Amino acid sequence: MGFAIIDLEGVVLSPQERELLQHPQVAGVILFTRNYENPSQLRSLIQTIKKIRPLFVAVDQEGGRVRRFHRGFTDLPSMRYFGDCYQHDPLQARKHLENALKTVVHELKEVGIDVNMTPVLDIDQGKNEIIGERSFSGDPRVVEALGSVVIDTLHANRMPAVAKHFPGHGGVTADSHQALPIDERDPEAILQCDWLPFSALSSRLDAIMPAHIIYPAFDEKPATFSRYWLQDMLRQRLNFRGVIISDDLTMQGAAVIGDYPTRAAQALEAGCDLLTICNSREGVIAILDSLLHYRNPESQQRLLSFSRFTTGG
Repeated sequence: MGFAIIDLEGVVLSPQERELLQHPQVAGVILFTRNYENPSQLRSLIQTIKKIRPLFVAVDQEGGRVRRFHRGFTDLPSMRYFGDCYQHDPLQARKHLENALKTVVHELKEVGIDVNMTPVLDIDQGKNEIIGERSFSGDPRVVEALGSVVIDTLHANRMPAVAKHFPGHGGVTADSHQALPIDERDPEAILQCDWLPFSALSSRLDAIMPAHIIYPAFDEKPATFSRYWLQDMLRQRLNFRGVIISDDLTMQGAAVIGDYPTRAAQALEAGCDLLTICNSREGVIAILDSLLHYRNPESQQRLLSFSRFTTGG
């Protein structure tokens, strides 16, 4: 199994994309709104992908404003909606979230989606618009409780749980798509808040996505490229045995590391198992060419376990 998760440009595969999907280092495809017209078209696109190779197909169908597929799919509210409900009636909020997510997962699996990149375990500190309503709450206990419901619901419907953005994206104002955020808080502020949901739920997560954020109180590198965060904290302190998936390496939050091949090499060296590479065909090709013969036996074991959720696994 390869290491790359790549994107597509439209609603059907181009000849170049058909060729790219045959590259041995491509492990999966992530879809966006630009790839969607209706459920029938989407099902056909995914079937075409999987006829080329048994790749997994992923999407960010979190709910609220982060939904790639609209018409023909259930309108899942934002996670903040469920967090607000939890404050008034925890039991009802859990039930509502479970039922709503179960419907969405069923719809995704019906068209061939293997992975929904959720739950968001970030704590909303009221600073970051890119997180905002994507977070369940500003209270780590609420995030943990509802994140647990998401994990259970995904697993009950044979879909992996992919948490983001470790160790927390809520404490910065900048958007890592456009800039490199720096979280200047002291260690205690992070460890007693943002860290808590990841710590509590890590043993039940199948994958974790680190943030393109620098936490200078801990390390000088963004978490995606930091052996401290991925090895010392995630693998050793939390004993996390699942897959580590990078956020998109074409984002500005990753640009500080260098060109595309350098970003990929450093993310893998730090401990990422899968690399997300989107919105730059140049970046995809450069990374695949530079790491044609890359292989990590330990990573392969984790990916093999992860693949049990996919139709190709």
